[in-house]
Amino acid sequence: MAGTPHIVIRGLVLRETETKETDKILTLLTAERGKLSVIARGARRKNCKFAACAQSLAWSEWTLYQRGQWYYASEGTTLALFDGLRNDLEAMALGFYLAELTEAVTAEEEPAGELLRHLLNGLYALSALGKDPELVKPAFELKLLCLAGYEPLADSCAVCGDPEPEDPRLDVAQGVLRCGGCGGGGGQTLPLCRSSLAALRHIVYGDPRRLYAFRLGPEPLRRLSAASEAFLTAQLERGFRTLDFYRSLRQNTVC
Repeated sequence: MAGTPHIVIRGLVLRETETKETDKILTLLTAERGKLSVIARGARRKNCKFAACAQSLAWSEWTLYQRGQWYYASEGTTLALFDGLRNDLEAMALGFYLAELTEAVTAEEEPAGELLRHLLNGLYALSALGKDPELVKPAFELKLLCLAGYEPLADSCAVCGDPEPEDPRLDVAQGVLRCGGCGGGGGQTLPLCRSSLAALRHIVYGDPRRLYAFRLGPEPLRRLSAASEAFLTAQLERGFRTLDFYRSLRQNTVC
């Protein structure tokens, strides 16, 4: 629009909502301004110049203008569509879950550079690196919670102080580690093992650039995933419909 100040900003589409006949409302995650709600007029038309940008999990550069409390899309240039996800329904479903989870812990109009980097790295691990979705899921969940201020204390048992607790367990309500024989807390605890505890510490305390650089056998991975999901549910006190969809696909694959 003539005379209206424009901003150029990079953002990942967390969610798209169809509205009116040809428009969409996009929830963008940006480094500088956190979540932004953007009206993309005509985005559902085949000849729309930014139609490719206006789809979930598209990473793009946008030119926006603001009118009242709303941002409107003027131009868009695609930077990455994570094609590896779009060719794998299970990976795509997990990508939608990672996006919904990130949206849940991100504020509007507040910088979110670390959260955006974390989400982009997770999508890249699934799309380009071909990482196992079952490994990416708990690693992403736990690190996201750390970035959002819910970091668990996993260096030693919260009761006896043993750095290598016997029969380690994660207290998902208090976010602390306990030995199986140590009391206290009274909340739900999820069993780990030596390998899954090492992986949890790698995720929480390790170099974020090597977040997915670990391997686990089926049983330690199952324990890590169960503990991570229970911890997330206890801390955020809500469920996620995209997680339910991902689970349904996994159950069909296993069967």
